[in-house]
Amino acid sequence: MALNTKFDELLEFPCVFAFKVMGVADPKLMIDVIAVIQRHAPGDYAPTVKESSKGTYQALNIPVTVTCNEQIESIYSDISALELVRHIL
Repeated sequence: MALNTKFDELLEFPCVFAFKVMGVADPKLMIDVIAVIQRHAPGDYAPTVKESSKGTYQALNIPVTVTCNEQIESIYSDISALELVRHIL
């Protein structure tokens, strides 16, 4: 499913693109998100994690070297489909 974004007009590939993911505070969140990214862009990732004030949610910031618009769209789609994810920016 194409998202019809304009990343290819705005970015010069390859480049580092930061995926920001917000989801339920659960150790499985980071594992699942990194597994999706590994499928599309294998590498060694160490996301920064911020907890919400009540500890209910986590925000992950994961910089990924991407090579094309379709790769970004695929990562967005697959991360959005994860059960623990609430938002992705």
